[in-house]
Amino acid sequence: MPPINKTQTRTAAPDNSLTRLRIALTVFFALDGFVFAGWVVRIPAIKEQTGASASALGLALLGVSAGAVITMMLTGRLCRRYGTHRVTVVCAVLLSLSVALPPLTHSAPALGAVLLVFGAAYGSINVAFNSAAVDLVGALRRPIMPSFHAAFSLGGMLGAGLGGLVAGALSPTRHLLGLTVIGLLVTAVAGRTLLRIQPPAPAPDTTEQEAAPHPSGSPAPASSRDRDRTHTRTRTRGLVITFGLIALCTAYGEGALADWSALHLEHDLDATAGVAAVGYSCFALAMTIGRLTGTRLLERLGQTRTLVGGGTTAALGMLLGALAPSVWAALLGFMITGLGLANLFPVAVERAGRLAGPDGVAIASTLGYGGMLLGPPAIGFMADWFSLPAALTSVAALAATAAVIAAVTRRAAAA
Repeated sequence: MPPINKTQTRTAAPDNSLTRLRIALTVFFALDGFVFAGWVVRIPAIKEQTGASASALGLALLGVSAGAVITMMLTGRLCRRYGTHRVTVVCAVLLSLSVALPPLTHSAPALGAVLLVFGAAYGSINVAFNSAAVDLVGALRRPIMPSFHAAFSLGGMLGAGLGGLVAGALSPTRHLLGLTVIGLLVTAVAGRTLLRIQPPAPAPDTTEQEAAPHPSGSPAPASSRDRDRTHTRTRTRGLVITFGLIALCTAYGEGALADWSALHLEHDLDATAGVAAVGYSCFALAMTIGRLTGTRLLERLGQTRTLVGGGTTAALGMLLGALAPSVWAALLGFMITGLGLANLFPVAVERAGRLAGPDGVAIASTLGYGGMLLGPPAIGFMADWFSLPAALTSVAALAATAAVIAAVTRRAAAA
């Protein structure tokens, strides 16, 4: 792929091109969720196939998160060099191919190695299409970022549902190979559209800002311009990290509820296994609904109020979910938590991308996935020290922290 000339002037794409671009990106978000969920539902069968112990499987599964975190910053640079659309298509191909690798392994170390590759593709495509979505949001001047993440959630629900249906009829090898075929076909169709449309706006570059005039009317001295640029870069990076922390707080909650909600309902509230499994489904469904309505919410409240309100709502919901004395109250708490957290990650990533382009998306995503990686083991340690309900209140604490960060940095972010 030849590098993109940074000095090339990009013209605004026609409205119909922006609409086609939005559809293509939505398809890639949905494909990402579909493929990832399809892999997740086959983990028990692959564990049995490899003969891995619980601890060995846990270490192997870290390969997904490790591969994602390692490659995210590199992907940001690749997006600047080759363009977000090209990188998205290449990463979709790699993701589709790599999902077929886990059932070909027969030991935990081999599984960890292929999951490192799968995680690298998964993390890379997330940076690439989120960066492309940030450019589109800027061109449309509408806060549509949550709709893309809603597509990811819907794709995940579809992938998990289909995986559950075919689990008894297809081996993991055939199922995941089928995902490879579906992924490549979808990439061929949606990728063709994506590659034909030029990104509607270049990524912001603070190093190429025009020099501010000196009070006398002449350009500021070189030393003054250098100090201003250094200050601007430092301030921008600080804000990007701030939004990355909000993403971390959100992803911590998602990871914790994915791994611990069913156990809390079953062991602490004496729910049956079937009812306990509904816990995370309620949370995921509420997140999807929240993201589908996220654009309207952002248009009415604005980004800061959405972040503050969402973090506060999630904190209250998680306190109910963790400390409620009955199963149904806990399920209600999980749903409220999902509604509160729904738009925090999309907004945080979009703001980071608007500030620093693909590099900003990479930083925020890396911190976010770090939070998802940190959440489950942190909950486990705290559950051993105190109790699982007390440990789950840490999700409420971090959601409240996200709300406080958004409120405190409101003026800086607006500037």
